[in-house]
Amino acid sequence: MAVDSALSSPLGPPACEKDAKALRFIEEITRNADLVQERVLEEILSRNADVEYLKRYKLDGATDRETFKSKLPVIKYEDLQPEIQRIANGDRSNILSAHPISEFLTSSGTSAGERKLMPTIKEELDRRQLLYSLLMPVMNLYVPGLEKGKGLYFLFVKSETKTPGGLLARPVLTSYYKSEHFKTRPYDPYNVYTSPNAAILCADSFQSMYTQMLCGLLERQQVLRLGAVFASGLLRAIRFLQLHWQLLANDIETGTLNNKIIDPSIRDSIDEILKPNQELANFIKNECSNENWEGIITRIWPNTKYLDVIVTGAMAQYIPTLDYYSGGLPLACTMYASSECYFGLNLNPMCKPSEVSYTIMPNMAYFEFLPHEPAGSVSGSTQKLVDLVNVEVGKEYELVITTYAGLYRYRVGDILRVTGFHNSAPQFHFVRRKNVLLSIDSDKTDEAELQSAVENATQLILQEFNTSVVEYTSYADTNTIPGHYVIYWELLVKDSANSPSDVALSQCCLAMENSLNSVYRQGRVSDNSIGPLEIRVVRNGTFEELMDYAISRGASINQYKVPRCVNFTPIVELLDSRVVSAHFSPALPRWTPERRR
Repeated sequence: MAVDSALSSPLGPPACEKDAKALRFIEEITRNADLVQERVLEEILSRNADVEYLKRYKLDGATDRETFKSKLPVIKYEDLQPEIQRIANGDRSNILSAHPISEFLTSSGTSAGERKLMPTIKEELDRRQLLYSLLMPVMNLYVPGLEKGKGLYFLFVKSETKTPGGLLARPVLTSYYKSEHFKTRPYDPYNVYTSPNAAILCADSFQSMYTQMLCGLLERQQVLRLGAVFASGLLRAIRFLQLHWQLLANDIETGTLNNKIIDPSIRDSIDEILKPNQELANFIKNECSNENWEGIITRIWPNTKYLDVIVTGAMAQYIPTLDYYSGGLPLACTMYASSECYFGLNLNPMCKPSEVSYTIMPNMAYFEFLPHEPAGSVSGSTQKLVDLVNVEVGKEYELVITTYAGLYRYRVGDILRVTGFHNSAPQFHFVRRKNVLLSIDSDKTDEAELQSAVENATQLILQEFNTSVVEYTSYADTNTIPGHYVIYWELLVKDSANSPSDVALSQCCLAMENSLNSVYRQGRVSDNSIGPLEIRVVRNGTFEELMDYAISRGASINQYKVPRCVNFTPIVELLDSRVVSAHFSPALPRWTPERRR
C-alpha cells in the first residue's frame, strides 16, 4: 500500500520521515478498515481455495463474505485438532493452507493439559515484523529523545520441541527471536537494546538473565526504558537482582565474568564491554544492600522514562508492585498479540493501565466478533457474528479470526470490550481470557482443571486420614516473586486424633501441581516464573462466613455459589484471618519439554 512520506500525521508530529511513513500507514489502513478487511479475506480465500478444509465446506473458490459466513462454521481448537495432528505427524498435503506450514507456535492456552499447536507459515514473520515496526513511531509521539539511549529489555527464548513429523513447536516469541528478522534486524537508533543477542538467545534462563542484568547495570545511565513481555517477567528480573547483586557487583569490580556463565557466545560478547569499574560496583553494593527497595528501578536506572510491559488482563495484579519498585513510572502497553495472530497497537501507549485500548490493525487477519453474553444467556452458536467495523462501543465480544496461516473462523477465547474507534477501526480493552480462573505468568488454569486437581489431591488425605475437603477457593498471590497459587481448604476431619500431617498436606500441594497443565508446570520447573503452590487450611465455618459476607453485599442466598477464585481484597483478608495452617509444595512437579505422542 502506498504511503505518503510527508512529515505530517493526524496522530501527531512524527520524529522523522521514517516515523511519518509508519504513522501515515496506520492512518490509511484504519481509515479504510472495511475495504482492507474485504481485501484480506479475498486474499486468504483465493490463495487457499484448493485446501482440503475449505473444499470440505464446498466454498468452491468463493471469496465473498456472504458465502464465507454461510458455509464455514465458527470453531474452537478441539474442532481443528484432527487436522493439526495430521500436520504434526508429517502430512504435507494442503490441509489448512496452500503455503507450507513452517512450524507450530505453541499457545499458552491448553487442550487436554498440553499447549495448543497453532500452524504458521513463513510470511507471518513479515506480518509480525510490520507490526513491530509501528511501535516506536507511535511511542516517539509521546516520549521524545528515545534515540539518545537504550532499552533494557529482559527477553528470553523458551524450550522448543519437534512434532513426530519433524516440525518445530515453540512459543511465538521464541520463534521471532530465533528468526533472521530479529537476529539481523537493521540498526534503528530508536530501538537499541542493552542485551546482546547472545544473551537473549541463550536457552539457560540463569545465564540469560544474569547477562542481561549485567549489561543493564553496565549501561545504567543510557537506559531510557525498561521492559519485559509481561509485568511478571520484569518483577522476576528485580527479584533476580535482589538475589544475585553481590555476584554482579563482583564481576563489575574485577572486570571478569562469573564462571557460572559458560555459554561461549555470551562470554565473547561480554568480554568486549566488561572492564573493571570500582565506582559502579560500589554504587550497586550501596543501593542493593539497602533493605528498602522502594524506587530501586529509578535509583539504579535514573533516566528511565517508562516501563514497557503488558499490565492488562491477569497482569493488572502486578501494577502496585511495579509502582513500588519504579516510584510510579508510567506503564506502557504497546501491542496486542497471541500465538494465533498479531492483532493491533495501543495508539495512546502512555495512558493509565486501566484505560489501555488496542486498535485492531485490519491488515493482520480477517476479524469477526461474537457478542459475549453472561452465563445463561443465548449461546454463541445461535448468535450472529459482527464484522470489525460494525462492533458497538460499550459491548463485549469474543474475538474470532481467519488467518493467512489456515485458521478459519477460529474462536481465540479473548473477551474484548469496545471503547471507541480510530477512524473506522475499533479500539478494544482486553477484559480477560474466557473461562480462565487463575494466572500468574503465561499459565491459564480454568475451573474444571482446578476442580480436578483438588479431587486428585484430596485422595491422599481421604485414604490415610479419613479427611475430606468441605469447600475450597483459590487466589493468585502476586505479593511473592514469583507469584504462586494459593488454595484455601476447609477440611472435615473425622478423627481429630488422626488429622492430616504437615507432610501429607504438603504432598497434596505437589499432587495438585502435577494435575495442572504443562504450561503451569513449565513455569514452575523450567522458567522459574511460578512459585510453589500453597494450601492454606482455614478453620471450620469459614465458607459460611464467606457466604454471609456476600449476602450482606447483596448476593441472593438462593443463587449463591462459592467462588472458585477470589481477588476482592476484603474477601482475601477474611480468608487469611481464618487460616490455621499453611503448606507448600515440597518439590517441583513433573515436566518434560517433549510433547505427548
